[in-house]
Amino acid sequence: MALAVMLLDGASFHSACCRHKVLLSSLGPLLSNSKLYSSYRRPGAEPEKKLSWQNADFSLKKSIDHLKTHLSLLKKETQDYLKGPGGNPLSQHLLEQTRVLWQFRSQEDLNKWVISSDVEIGGKSKVYIKLGRNNQAAVLYGTLNTEVPRDGETKYSGYCSMKSRPEVGSFNRKKYYDWSNFNSLYLRVRGDGRPWMVNIYTDPYFSHQKDDLYSYFMFTRGGPYWEEITIPFSKFFLSSRGRVQDNQHPVWLDKVRTLGFTIGDKVDGPFQLEIDFIGLLNDRAHKEKFAYEVYDKNTPV
Repeated sequence: MALAVMLLDGASFHSACCRHKVLLSSLGPLLSNSKLYSSYRRPGAEPEKKLSWQNADFSLKKSIDHLKTHLSLLKKETQDYLKGPGGNPLSQHLLEQTRVLWQFRSQEDLNKWVISSDVEIGGKSKVYIKLGRNNQAAVLYGTLNTEVPRDGETKYSGYCSMKSRPEVGSFNRKKYYDWSNFNSLYLRVRGDGRPWMVNIYTDPYFSHQKDDLYSYFMFTRGGPYWEEITIPFSKFFLSSRGRVQDNQHPVWLDKVRTLGFTIGDKVDGPFQLEIDFIGLLNDRAHKEKFAYEVYDKNTPV
């Protein structure tokens, strides 16, 4: 009799474990795109002792506070939409010639940006960001190292970058910058004479375009003086995964996600770039639509 009870208990425990595994396997794809579940683990990293979804906080109070925050954001977005483009009256939007996007005066302004380097792929470059003297600029500095990681796969190394965080609307919706009313990027910087690459990331219409990037060069002259740099959007060229594309087209200025700066001039040593502000300019004297040849895909036979 006791043996029968033990067998029945073991069978019920096994069925419960099976149901638990089936539930996790069914929820895994649903949670794969969220912060609660991740199947990826970098090589060499130790596996987590607890499943990621077990660390989630399902507090009702936090959920209500989170809902209130997003509802207030939705209210503000609705008010701005009814007021006019970008939250400004239509007359002001049509006559607007300049706009400051980012300026660096506090730690909060720095938190809107993310820095990265080839350390992510095993490199040895280092990059840091801090506020400048009197909290009047952002100082991006570090050391570039082109030594290739000895992993047998990586062929090139030596880059550092700074990228703005993408804006998120209410209920975690994607938000885009609409720069279609301007034709140039306007910056006030002070560098050390090294060249940089300015990158514009747009939101693609198709998934195979997720690696598309629009770039152009920014040359700093060095020295103690600030310089104001104007880069027309017509000069930005399209690349994907580091390769310049044959089929070029202008930047989609109405769906801009982020802006970034990258240094990778293959010169080992320290670098420094100070940025006062980043803005937009509508240069009425600039008439160029696009600087590169555009191919006609539907050429009549």
